Amino acid sequence: MKLNYLKFGTTAFMWLFGTALVSAQQLTDQSGISLNDLSSFKAPGKSWSLANGVTASLKTDNELTAVKGEGILVNYPGKKNQGADLFTNALHGNMILELDYLMAKGSNSGIYLQGNYEIQLLDSWGNTKPLSSDNGGIYERWDDSRPEGQKGFNGYAPRQNASKAPGLWQHLKIAFQAPKFDATGNKIANARMLAVELNGVLIHDNVELLGPTRGAGKEKAMGPLRLQGDHGAVAFKNIKISKLPADQLNGGQKGKDSADPIYIDAPTNTMIRSFVDFAPNQRSVHAISVGSPKQVHYSYDLDNGLLLHAWHGEFVDATPMWHDRGNGTSKARGAVTTFTNKLTPAVAQLSSPQAAWPLDSTGTGFRTKGYVMDDEERPEFKYNIYGAQVTDAIKALDSGKGLSRTLTIDKPVSGLYVLLANASAIEELVQGFYLVDGKAFYLELDETVSKPIIRDVDGKKEMIILLGNKLKYSISF
Repeated sequence: MKLNYLKFGTTAFMWLFGTALVSAQQLTDQSGISLNDLSSFKAPGKSWSLANGVTASLKTDNELTAVKGEGILVNYPGKKNQGADLFTNALHGNMILELDYLMAKGSNSGIYLQGNYEIQLLDSWGNTKPLSSDNGGIYERWDDSRPEGQKGFNGYAPRQNASKAPGLWQHLKIAFQAPKFDATGNKIANARMLAVELNGVLIHDNVELLGPTRGAGKEKAMGPLRLQGDHGAVAFKNIKISKLPADQLNGGQKGKDSADPIYIDAPTNTMIRSFVDFAPNQRSVHAISVGSPKQVHYSYDLDNGLLLHAWHGEFVDATPMWHDRGNGTSKARGAVTTFTNKLTPAVAQLSSPQAAWPLDSTGTGFRTKGYVMDDEERPEFKYNIYGAQVTDAIKALDSGKGLSRTLTIDKPVSGLYVLLANASAIEELVQGFYLVDGKAFYLELDETVSKPIIRDVDGKKEMIILLGNKLKYSISF
């Protein structure tokens, strides 16, 4: 379901959806929640603060480091500052909510629409069988009078785990339809999560909510946005709000494409050749996508030895390639992390560490040699460049939390470098461990490799490293 952003007048909006008029400021009269101060919230507790930067530890549970400032809302509960839920002053009924959030390692939080219906936020990184209690799940209702093991009910697991690692920004978009009440206050229609997208992946589609989540209150036509604050450390930014278009009510506006999807799964190590669109107006026409039963997959450009992007979750949608005449492309079905925005050689010979990276492989002698399969049926790519042969082995980590990459060369070539990252920002957290592209992914170098060079190029950061006989590193996302 594609979310459509249209504008409606407030009066028409209220009558259209049959809710009772409430004399209160409405969130949908705003375009978002300002995080220059905490004035949008009712009596914020001491665990809530503002920052202009935040970083999570990957070694310690529930630990965030914040930089003083504004623009980011941070909740850091502890023994001194007991956490409490945060409620907006303004109320809402039907609404489209969009925001970014960042979890501490092992953390637990949630977003309650109207203070009653919770989308769970959890560090669910690497979980291949998510439950309603996992990240992006619609949390359970609760009834203490029911038998043990059945007290929790009506929870909905996300369709797939589209979660990113703790300390990385995640994007959530929710189209919410409020419950309806008649003139006497009787509920005549249940609330709905019309669409929930996590990191660009549709994880809920038109789910009817038969009642409020555990720990919530009485259902009403209007209620505040509520951020859970009593469980774990979490940060929010870019909180945007818009009105729900009428044609999306009850799950409408499904889109014009009625083709049955053609999905390829990866219950074993799986490969598919296709075109791959990896960035705006950027297409690799000689690409291969490699899937793993660990639910971490990637696409690779064979003309440049270039790792294009990777994703968690389900494997590939081949509908654009095989339906009707097709256009030759396949699409990732999970939460994609992009590693490049243009096709350039992954390996290049430079006259000095500050020499410009070549735009293409002209003059390099580049020639793809295909790939060989290892003993687990995973490809290792081979190509010739500058008179030597490179072997590029990219494999899912055993944990399912990212990729390892090992490049080896059959004979030394002077001044041969590998392009590790081209990003808006690159920050070394500890020796050999980097946070890349505005908290998009982590890159960790093997202890035996040389120190990389981080240089400024056209207003961005470029990280390169000298290639000896072997280079090994991992990417977590």
